[in-house]
Amino acid sequence: MMFGLPGAALAIYQCARPENKAKVAGIMMEGAFAAFFTGITEPLEFSFMFVAPVLYVIHALLTGFSVYIAAAMHWISGFGFSAGLVDMLLQSRNPLAVHWYMLIFQGILFFCLYYVIFRVVINKFNLMTSGREIINDYQAVDDYDKDITTSAKDITHEAYQYLAAVGGTDNLTVIDACITRFRLGVKAVDIVNDNLVKKLGASGIIRLNKHSVQIIVGTRAEMIAEAMKKIAAREVVSPLNFVGKDNRQSAVKVKNKHVGQTILTLVAPVSGEIYSLDEVPDEAFASRIVGDGLAIKPTSGEVLAPVSGKIVKIFATNHAFCIETNEGVEVIVHMGIDTVTLKGQGCERLVEENSDVKVGQPILKLDLDYLEQHAKSMISPVVIINIDDYQGLTIVATGEVIAGVTPIYDVLK
Repeated sequence: MMFGLPGAALAIYQCARPENKAKVAGIMMEGAFAAFFTGITEPLEFSFMFVAPVLYVIHALLTGFSVYIAAAMHWISGFGFSAGLVDMLLQSRNPLAVHWYMLIFQGILFFCLYYVIFRVVINKFNLMTSGREIINDYQAVDDYDKDITTSAKDITHEAYQYLAAVGGTDNLTVIDACITRFRLGVKAVDIVNDNLVKKLGASGIIRLNKHSVQIIVGTRAEMIAEAMKKIAAREVVSPLNFVGKDNRQSAVKVKNKHVGQTILTLVAPVSGEIYSLDEVPDEAFASRIVGDGLAIKPTSGEVLAPVSGKIVKIFATNHAFCIETNEGVEVIVHMGIDTVTLKGQGCERLVEENSDVKVGQPILKLDLDYLEQHAKSMISPVVIINIDDYQGLTIVATGEVIAGVTPIYDVLK
């Protein structure tokens, strides 16, 4: 009681979700203090005996085992109340006490046993001990309509929610990301919860086949995906069966492209031939879920900044980047389709993230011969991902364009 249950309390705390740990720490510390000093174990036992009865069975077996060891070794100390530290100190003066101090060493051993066994069992069987609950009410999901910062805590929270929305970790076989989307391999695409995915802030979901799904989440995709990988590697996340009406508007709105004032003109980031997004062999771009714009099939290997601004993201494999302008326009230049699978081969970055760049400044260098042979397609989208914040855009380029020279479209406010 003095040592074992505090070990269990530590395991429960460490298995709690990051956003709940502060709350769980207070509960577990109070329970552990009561068990150690006074021997009152009910606060800790009641915290898991109903939600995870198997842990209570383990607790009973370990308690019996510890009593057997003490009796077999003739380590004897009585108790007047409930076998806490106070009782141990008082009973140590009892003439009947024999090698009572050995119980301290035994207790330290059982602290470790409780901690290891509880932590393994909780994670292995995904037991819903304190702090491991997934928020599953409508109001909690509604919280994702609010602005979400990119702190580690918020990214981890989002990762848990997306894991639950796609059917839990047991449904996932692959977690990957491109610059604006998750690329997920799943065992069963039908149990991916579209309503919840969109409620969490995704602008679209694409089912490529029975075992592959893509979720458009914007430029935080890579950070959230990395958090999802870390979570999936260490614990089981259960699916969340949220059912509700999807009130989110389509990511692509109908706009009147003949009104509004031009606030920004983009120039071609690469020399080549203009294509409509409808012709891009990728549903996320073709359906304009990612954003609106056009595409270019490059004929040169130098990729320039289409506008002046800040490089807020360069994907790890150097095939895509995002620039945010002073006007707040977010532009993604994505070289080729499925080039992420080439792991950076054929693409070299010339600037780093968070660099301020001028229109026409070189950003990437491409090995076009290699990319033409290995990429699914080199038709390269150039899109505004936050186009919903503006009136729309007007395409001004057709046919062949020259990098850094030819205007391709105007953004309207």
